Amino acid sequence: MDFIEHDLKSLLTVMPSPFLQSETKTLMLQLLSAVGHCHSNWILHRDLKTSNLLMNNRGTIKVADFGLARRYGDPVGVGGMTQLVVTLWYRAPEILLGASTYSTAVDMWSVGCIFAELLLKEPLFQAKGEIELLSMIFKLLGPPTHSSWPEYSSLPLAKTLTLPSPQPHQFRTKFQYMTTAGIDLLMSLLTYDPERRITAEEALQHPYFTESPLPKHPDLFGSFPSAAAGEKPRRKPFESPSAPVRAADYKLVMDFDIPQ
Repeated sequence: MDFIEHDLKSLLTVMPSPFLQSETKTLMLQLLSAVGHCHSNWILHRDLKTSNLLMNNRGTIKVADFGLARRYGDPVGVGGMTQLVVTLWYRAPEILLGASTYSTAVDMWSVGCIFAELLLKEPLFQAKGEIELLSMIFKLLGPPTHSSWPEYSSLPLAKTLTLPSPQPHQFRTKFQYMTTAGIDLLMSLLTYDPERRITAEEALQHPYFTESPLPKHPDLFGSFPSAAAGEKPRRKPFESPSAPVRAADYKLVMDFDIPQ
């Protein structure tokens, strides 16, 4: 197997500041492309999280750890589709509420949590248990309603919960520096109703990726010392000056960094 220098979780922990917007867009495009490829081949990953996204020093990420993956559409065995999937902080609300069947939408919820983590430089829902996680989700999205999630009341664990009083979502408060398009994409990923949650193919066409700043070419990403390879930080750790632009690179800069 290829040696990959980093995983995104460890990298975010040691970086002094979050990825630039142009870099976040590049990483998200790669992730959505990979997840879309899995889904088009009937594969649910079921454990997408930053520690399962490997990144090399050339700005390329790879989805790893398919230990919980399964073919979507295979006959459901005895006991149905297990709820013991997806690391807690990235687990979709339908799984938390005991849905006996679920779809590719559970991976897309995880992608939304990863998107938020890239923006915040820390996990979005750092809960200690399932009830606390649901409380955090209700606080950010506002509690589910019949219009936002018609199937909510039919889920096995829905009747065991007392919903908080209705309140508006808190996306704009939590992500103050995001553009309207960026907030829309994040809300489309973190949508209660799995039937309305955006798909990977739809997300790849979202206007967020065509507004300024445009996605940065992976070759222009800075490099970081690899803890996995035993590399030591520089005197000013993880600070990469902007790469000098050669004449041969000018077309890349025009294509990816300057609004058309």
